[in-house]
Amino acid sequence: MSEKNVRLGIIGFGAQGGMYAGLLADGKIAGMTLGAIADTDPAKKDAAAEKHAGTPFYDDYVAMLDSGDVDAVVTTVPHYLHPEMTITAIGKGIHTLTEKPAGVYTKQVEEMNAFAAEHPETTFAIMFNQRTNPVYTDLKALIESGELGALRHTSWIITSWWRPQGYYDQSEWRATWGGEGGGVLVNQAPHQLDLWQWLAGAPKKVFAKLAFGFQRDIATEDEVNALVDFGEGVTGHFMTSTNDIIGTDRLELLFDKGKVVVDKSNKVTVYRLSEDERSLSDKMTMQDVAKLFRGEMDPSSLYTVEEKTYESAWGQQHIDVLTNFAAHVNDGTPLIADGAEGINGVRLASGMQLSAWTGREIDLVDYPAEEYLSELNKRIEEEGKFSTRS
Repeated sequence: MSEKNVRLGIIGFGAQGGMYAGLLADGKIAGMTLGAIADTDPAKKDAAAEKHAGTPFYDDYVAMLDSGDVDAVVTTVPHYLHPEMTITAIGKGIHTLTEKPAGVYTKQVEEMNAFAAEHPETTFAIMFNQRTNPVYTDLKALIESGELGALRHTSWIITSWWRPQGYYDQSEWRATWGGEGGGVLVNQAPHQLDLWQWLAGAPKKVFAKLAFGFQRDIATEDEVNALVDFGEGVTGHFMTSTNDIIGTDRLELLFDKGKVVVDKSNKVTVYRLSEDERSLSDKMTMQDVAKLFRGEMDPSSLYTVEEKTYESAWGQQHIDVLTNFAAHVNDGTPLIADGAEGINGVRLASGMQLSAWTGREIDLVDYPAEEYLSELNKRIEEEGKFSTRS
């Protein structure tokens, strides 16, 4: 293992960037140190000097890239800037960890991915920290083992992203089409959109109903209901919102030989059928069905139940991704999430938006990227606050 420390530059010294700087300053990230900080807000310079005295500060991130102070960067900036900054950094030979989402629209993410592919010597990763959560790493291993058979259906209700009106009123760009590119789908839910596809595979089509400014005074979506088609009869449902103060976080995956239910991202229940469901169906007489419906049949003759509750430490997932990023730069350790994988969630989120805008099912394989960008720009123009995108 290399003893070299990667010097990380933080682009954007807000809440997230500040957290990363703190982790680095406290020595929590093996193989990595705090190299420099960049932010265009003059007030952040004083804050950085107070918390991280002696750390170089730049009001221009390009100047930081050219300074020789950093070997790598993390982009904790508004979503639209992720691809632009990643391309600039990689072009200068600076390893890059981009925050989620990878971008707002697929065209800009495709350009970023293509550029990164031309520079394989420079690391390109994305902060999908939930992929380090033991709940989901164990679940992925179970699915890939084939023990439960083929997937039939999956649903995720994730409404625990409650945000009050004051959250949106903090910044004029928040939950706008021109400043942020969307609402809950681009800000809160990208982690679940990534995990859902990581576990179940990428959907082929999507049809969605979105509510724009439903319970909040915003232009973008604060509630989403989407149906996806994985092909070969396999379907899924995704529901999210920012207006449920009680909130639900429940993931279900139904397979030929069982079912998995994840509640609150920490309790996992695995149902294992005694044999595949179709075989049980073919063997069961109507008398057996009557007993089952009356509660006279022992469920253990049909399936077993395993429950497990997980504990997680706040911030550990981000530590794991940063440590893995450093290890990849230093020693070639496989990445938790290659940056190129970020396009999957962007395509699904923007596909949901486009479906709601047009009222039709959207093909995610032959995705209409230019149509989406055109529709997005219409909404940016209507806002009249920001420049359109290309």
